Amino acid sequence: MKNYRELLSYSFLLSLLIITAACSGENKTEAVEEKDEAVVQEAKLTTEEYEHIFGEDRPFAQCHASTITGLGDGNYLAAWFAGSHEKHNDVGIWVSKGKAGDWSEPELLVKVRNEPHWNPVLFNAPDGKVYLYFKVGKEIDYWETWVQYTEDGGETWSEARELVPGDKGGRGPVRNHMLVLSDGTWLAPASDEKNKVWTVFVDRSEDGGKTWTATEKLDMDRSVITGEGVIQPALWESKPGHVHMLMRSSSGNICRSDSEDYGKTWSKVTEIELPNNNSGIDVAHIEGEKIALIYNPVAENWGDRFPISIAVSEDNGKTWPLKFEIEKGEGDDELSYPAMFYEDGHLVACYTWNRETVAFWKGKLEGI
Repeated sequence: MKNYRELLSYSFLLSLLIITAACSGENKTEAVEEKDEAVVQEAKLTTEEYEHIFGEDRPFAQCHASTITGLGDGNYLAAWFAGSHEKHNDVGIWVSKGKAGDWSEPELLVKVRNEPHWNPVLFNAPDGKVYLYFKVGKEIDYWETWVQYTEDGGETWSEARELVPGDKGGRGPVRNHMLVLSDGTWLAPASDEKNKVWTVFVDRSEDGGKTWTATEKLDMDRSVITGEGVIQPALWESKPGHVHMLMRSSSGNICRSDSEDYGKTWSKVTEIELPNNNSGIDVAHIEGEKIALIYNPVAENWGDRFPISIAVSEDNGKTWPLKFEIEKGEGDDELSYPAMFYEDGHLVACYTWNRETVAFWKGKLEGI
């Protein structure tokens, strides 16, 4: 009987401790939730414009890897690669310009030879020209990077030329937008995929894009960054000389590296908290340490390419408390390879929509 009473007493005390701990934890969770909810309620991302740049009567079977830049007065220039299928010889670089509700018909802009073209990147440069960089080649391992420019908003274009003549593997921007640093240096976020080993580097130009110097390839621990590696970096500069990048990765998480010398040398690649499905991402620098990221929040190598979402950081990418879904998707949908920039309080983006068209999206950030 004594042992039975002792057992009841022990059980009562244990239950009391469990209830107390649970209540304490519950209160703590509520406080955190209230704090997070207050942050989320204060910040809003409102979709102001969303549409497809062209419809089902497109003059090609598939399209992918779009890019976009502003032309002023609410007008934009978009480009993408398209043809019968990615990697087929008939794939070229196509363009359209306009604004929501009023886009020009898709036009084949450039086809330098009968081999696949890839990954256009538009760049509104300080010299007043809009540059178009793109890749040409049957195999990614031996890409060439080509460039041409327009001085009249895309009405006429220069002849395309190789960016670094004779270079194989891809120089200049591989997919994401160029960055002009505070000292005037142009940075091109680059990567290569030779022999299925993925590595990232940066191409630097100190003479307005005339000549280019490639940095060393970024160091990373391949026991942590498993699979192919990292490619397709997205760049921003938080203060003079302090440059940062986020990268597509095969490890299930977005990866990061930083530079304190205007992009000449870079820290070792590390993972951040945000997931990555081994698909494209892009970053828009809002101001100071405020940045926005567009991505698929899926933590699986070669995982689903939906939904497509935006995350916002106010501490230079250390934390990402604000997340907004642009388009949900389902089943076999592909909402991928976004490009994005910040313009007059708005985020402006485009992305692949099921390889059938290019989605255009514009949203306003408030309370951030």
